[in-house]
Amino acid sequence: MIAPPDVRPASTPPPGGGVVRPARRPPGWVAPGPRPVTPDRPEVWPGPGEDLCYLSGDFRILQRLDGHRWSADDLVTAWFAAEQVGHAPPRRAVDLGCGIGTVLLFTAWRFPDARCAGVEAQEMSAAMARRSVAWNGIDGRCEVRWGDLRDPASLEGLGPADLVTGTPPYLPVGTGIESERAQCGPCRFEHRGGVEDYCLAAARLLAPGAPFVACAAARQRGRVEAAAAAAGLALEAWRDVVPKEGKAALFSVYALRGAAEAAPRARVDEPPLVLRGRNGRFTEELDALRRTMGIPVT
Repeated sequence: MIAPPDVRPASTPPPGGGVVRPARRPPGWVAPGPRPVTPDRPEVWPGPGEDLCYLSGDFRILQRLDGHRWSADDLVTAWFAAEQVGHAPPRRAVDLGCGIGTVLLFTAWRFPDARCAGVEAQEMSAAMARRSVAWNGIDGRCEVRWGDLRDPASLEGLGPADLVTGTPPYLPVGTGIESERAQCGPCRFEHRGGVEDYCLAAARLLAPGAPFVACAAARQRGRVEAAAAAAGLALEAWRDVVPKEGKAALFSVYALRGAAEAAPRARVDEPPLVLRGRNGRFTEELDALRRTMGIPVT
């Protein structure tokens, strides 16, 4: 997991009793991208057991101190998705299983003219994502739905989308010990389906030629390909992500498109993205990725 760049405690408590993390930025660094317009509403600030952290540029995200927090999966998925549509910025984007809204916020920051939506089944996470959207002042073009992505009613009116993203849980229920922390169990274990269900939902939403970008455990490429085929999609590009030089890949990101659109394209197996060198420091490629996503490199 890559911790956000603002992990020091705040010197003064916010109005809601939570923690507001200060920025950690190199001297002279100017935040790129759109500026948040925070409403004068106390509920958008962190309450007890929550913090407000910088994400992209000046965009921030609310997280529980004892719950699910954003990580490398979210960052790399959002970046890989943006790379797939950089030549034609999306007008409408949907993040399936959006959790606390990390990929949704990354996408809204990267594409300030896009209308973005997230669908999330955990009520606590959906509410927190909605508050983050409001804190950044983008609720006029972004929405978060509390609903199950397997239910077509939860997706009604969200398509056709120029970009669909998702970070499905990797593990079938019963194959490991689940965390008792709030939100965390369903973020890793498939309580409401896995990549198969995400592919089916994405296929309902995608505009012709648009990509579905998702992540999965590195060893699950065959499962992803089978899930894509069952949904009428095809694997077009992927990239393994290695946590540290010399280690095995931890997860992979995939770009899928409708089978008819993906078929004429050459499949691309890109070289692994290595997050840290043997010295434990972030690699130059990861630093470049972070800059692209509005994260300062200190």
